[in-house]
Amino acid sequence: MLSLSCKASIKAVVFLGSKLDTDQKFSIREIAKFIDENEHTVAKLLQKLVKENIINSAKGPNGGFYITAKQKNLHVISIVNTIDGEQVFDECGLGLLKCSEFRPCPIHEDFKVVREKFKKICVDKRICDLYEGVNSGLSYLT
Repeated sequence: MLSLSCKASIKAVVFLGSKLDTDQKFSIREIAKFIDENEHTVAKLLQKLVKENIINSAKGPNGGFYITAKQKNLHVISIVNTIDGEQVFDECGLGLLKCSEFRPCPIHEDFKVVREKFKKICVDKRICDLYEGVNSGLSYLT
């Protein structure tokens, strides 16, 4: 359902959120290494996230990417909308272009339920909800 870029973006934001209390800023290289993604790809994604004020960046010798206390309360849907767009929740489970209620694919009804549930998760969950599990050791990014 989500693109690989969107998944990488969520991982990057969760990583930054998990480090909020340290007051550290992280380079593209550090983030890419931690989430096991290509640096060039991560750079482009972080740029989009900064532009939409989901994360912040600072230039200079002590610069890097970080998240604020206000941003930690943003909902995951804000990341999804920035990277994939909200239409991702309307796409066919098989990738058909003309799948609809009137012309359904073989898994349309089943996938519709999954898609709606996943959208609810993205709308309900905040960034801090995701990284709290990482910080407590109940969930993992790697």
